[in-house]
Amino acid sequence: MNYFEVFGLPRRLGIDVAELQRQFYELSRRYHPDFHAGAPPDEQASALDASARLNAAYRTLRDPVARIEYLVRLEEGRETKEGAAVKAQAPPELLEEMFEIQEALAEAKAGGLDEGTRATLRAQRERLRERLREADAKLAGPLSAAWDAADDSGRPKLRELLKQGLATRAYLKTVIEDLGQALGEEEGTGEHVAHHRH
Repeated sequence: MNYFEVFGLPRRLGIDVAELQRQFYELSRRYHPDFHAGAPPDEQASALDASARLNAAYRTLRDPVARIEYLVRLEEGRETKEGAAVKAQAPPELLEEMFEIQEALAEAKAGGLDEGTRATLRAQRERLRERLREADAKLAGPLSAAWDAADDSGRPKLRELLKQGLATRAYLKTVIEDLGQALGEEEGTGEHVAHHRH
């Protein structure tokens, strides 16, 4: 049973999140392991499995981007992220800008960060954050609506567009994180952090 089926939904990207939440609470009460504490062990295990699947389905479907990622995997016959054909690569329209950012990152690593370099990296990071917001809006807006409106013959092309959007998004997030690390700032807060990504 896939995550859409857990909630009795068709494979659509447009979901009423308030209704999804209502159904989640209703189903949570039905499957919660505490309500099956006196049941035979196999029934308890079944309730625990159903509860875990319900929680995973809700976490995935309530988030527009996670929902798109999951739908693409389903359409490709994959339940997990393993075996994804598209790796995060620089979108062609960002290549020149990415080259400049990689140069600035290399300089920062080689010679330390002066205030001018910090300001440049912060400005570049903010531009990429805006592009990420735009990519998310395109995925959750026009592309999702086009998917829901398409018939089976139009969906392969739309699936590829969704995959490209997801790859662009993943690439942008990685570079934003790299910029945050180079600046020694936790992503989203501007605070300095001591830990590093491995």
